Amino acid sequence: MTPLPDLDQPEQIAELVAKFYERVREDDLLRPVFVDQANINWDEHLPKLTAFWCKLELGIPGFHGAPTPKHSALSSIEPFRAEQFSRWVELFHDTVDRGWQGPHADSVKDRARMIAQVQSRVVRGAEPWDGA
Repeated sequence: MTPLPDLDQPEQIAELVAKFYERVREDDLLRPVFVDQANINWDEHLPKLTAFWCKLELGIPGFHGAPTPKHSALSSIEPFRAEQFSRWVELFHDTVDRGWQGPHADSVKDRARMIAQVQSRVVRGAEPWDGA
């Protein structure tokens, strides 16, 4: 059995982001936020998300933005629930585990959990999530 690659190349990060958000768009708990409520243009947004993760994990410059104000605007319409943060992390981890393994794969999973925990506390109106 061939070992899975690590998430140490921008192309791999792009593949992870595409696969993960495809699952998010199909998920009963997350689709209402990411599809129905946010009405995201995925052709524009996926490259931004890829740039975010490439900067965070690989140190590649290119991401410019502030996700918290946009998330707060969404949460002011329909407050984010702790179960949604939990599901986002669960899907993210599962997507990583299906295609990658190694130090970077472990690192992005840790970062995703931390991001969800922080966003649950700083996004206006969101229900805090403890990471459990």
